[in-house]
Amino acid sequence: MNNTQALHDLGQSLWLDNITREILDDGTLRRYIDDYSITGLTSNPTIFDEAIAGTAAYDADIATLAARGIVGEDAFIHVALDDLRRAADLFAPIHAATGGVDGWVSMEVSPLLAADTAGTVAAAKAIHAQAQRANLFVKIPGTPEGVPAIEEAIFAGVPVNVTLLFSREQYLASAQAWLRGIERRLAVGLDANVASVASVFISRWDKAVAGQVAEPIKNQLGIAIGQRTFRAYREFLASERVRTVLAAGARPQRLLWASTGTKDPQASDVLYVEALAAPDSIDTMPEKTLKAFADHGHADRGLSASDDGEAMLARYAQAGIDLDALAARLQVEGAASFVKSWQEMLGRIAAKARSLAQSGHLGTM
Repeated sequence: MNNTQALHDLGQSLWLDNITREILDDGTLRRYIDDYSITGLTSNPTIFDEAIAGTAAYDADIATLAARGIVGEDAFIHVALDDLRRAADLFAPIHAATGGVDGWVSMEVSPLLAADTAGTVAAAKAIHAQAQRANLFVKIPGTPEGVPAIEEAIFAGVPVNVTLLFSREQYLASAQAWLRGIERRLAVGLDANVASVASVFISRWDKAVAGQVAEPIKNQLGIAIGQRTFRAYREFLASERVRTVLAAGARPQRLLWASTGTKDPQASDVLYVEALAAPDSIDTMPEKTLKAFADHGHADRGLSASDDGEAMLARYAQAGIDLDALAARLQVEGAASFVKSWQEMLGRIAAKARSLAQSGHLGTM
């Protein structure tokens, strides 16, 4: 049994936090599915920005879309969904075999809508309809403005990947939004089975406090936050309200570990993956981390029922780290980072379209 399959045997799904046209065209994603037990995929604006910037693979599509007058965010959504549909089709057998529990890909709503609840809901519905794939999540940030959008999207039947969660409290707010959306569907006689995952970011915690804490607790904050959140996740799933909707046909919103690549070069490159190996969860990881875990990772060092992170979190509080304030800051910074990548990506698409037009390639590729 290989190391990545051991995570699945434990009950954790293993997803890839990357997509490029190259890994679709050259069969790399197919090999990751076959050799590394990858059963899903996530994307974000930074990933697509880097993919479009680093290759000419998207030039033909950008030129064709520009010739048709499709520019800006509309052009990006066309390009991104082309890739994600192909990925979704690769994962479709897994999605079918697991009854819709696994085998998902994810597409982000525009981060420029982060403060616009109605606009986010409208964009989520549009992406879901345009994708035409049952196994595509729409990513909505779990920010204060995003929470009502999550509820409305779930009520509308849109599968949601809640992103940019950094704490137990932020997770629970998104989980409650999912639950309210499902309860509202049941109240009007709609199907309760609308899938969702809640993505909690891990490594950014330790990056944020690097140099501020003593060596004995270095690189332990993200893990402790994960432990605290996992306990809250299990307690939430065991609550009476959740049991009621599950009995009516809903599937649990699953907890997903994001940002599990190690930022500190002095730490283990599989630090977070090993520590957060847990049943009924998902770990989405970049290719470098995936390959490292496949080579030398262990799935038997993960969470136990007694882990809640509180003792370690108390040590960070004693060191002067305001956890609530840092969680809020990380969410704001994460949203700002996605906006920056989104704007850079749109600028890059526009520049490529102009360059191709000037060279006479617009619409002819």
